[in-house]
Amino acid sequence: MDNTKEILTLAVEIGDAMLRCGAEIYRVEDSVIRILEAFGLDDFDAYVLSNGIFASANESREDACSVVRYVPLSATHLGKLAALNQLTRDICNHKCSVAEASERLKQCKKIPVYANAVQLLACGIGCAAFTFMFGGHLPEALYAFFVGLIEQLALFVCRKRKVSRFLTNVYVSLLISLLSLPAAAGVIPVLHDKVVIGAIMPLVPGIALTTSIRDFYNGDYLSGTIHLIDALLTALCIAVGIALPILLLRYGGNLPV
Repeated sequence: MDNTKEILTLAVEIGDAMLRCGAEIYRVEDSVIRILEAFGLDDFDAYVLSNGIFASANESREDACSVVRYVPLSATHLGKLAALNQLTRDICNHKCSVAEASERLKQCKKIPVYANAVQLLACGIGCAAFTFMFGGHLPEALYAFFVGLIEQLALFVCRKRKVSRFLTNVYVSLLISLLSLPAAAGVIPVLHDKVVIGAIMPLVPGIALTTSIRDFYNGDYLSGTIHLIDALLTALCIAVGIALPILLLRYGGNLPV
């Protein structure tokens, strides 16, 4: 087949986009293999990690080719992932050619994230809801709502300045801790711990931890270890940011808790 390289590149590009959106390892690998099969390749191999894709085709022929792609860990985007899954299904059902699939892939990559105002409101409501869930009452939920708004604004700033994820977690959790200090000092009559727990939940790496367990279950031990280390380091950064102001003020004698 004279367009083997084009087909292989397309399959890897789709797998790359799926990984960047937070897809499971086994799903990405299965999608890449099904795409190659749908376009008629019969001598190929694909190996997917949580941050990389290795694929080759026609290894026993003169037109042998291979593609290696590094994929950095990134945030989940379910909208893009749903569109990419539909594209893969259409390819497997022979509803689009290589050229059409490439064009649709470009469109999938252009799907935007939610507007900043929506993300801002969602973070505030999420923090308030988590505060209720963990035993807080209306005053704590309202306080956590405003902390969540400021938290999301800080995330916007870190994203704009391209701060690393780990430093972002330290900075934002530190900000959350500082914003909760008036409650801890008794200046504002709300339960300090409930506010902090509710406000840090948008930072907690629940998806990364769940993905690592799923990878272990599917036998992808290397990918599971990568996601597990990522989750543990993220949790450590959050703990450092939250604890630092509280410990400094407590041992400084200015915090009654």
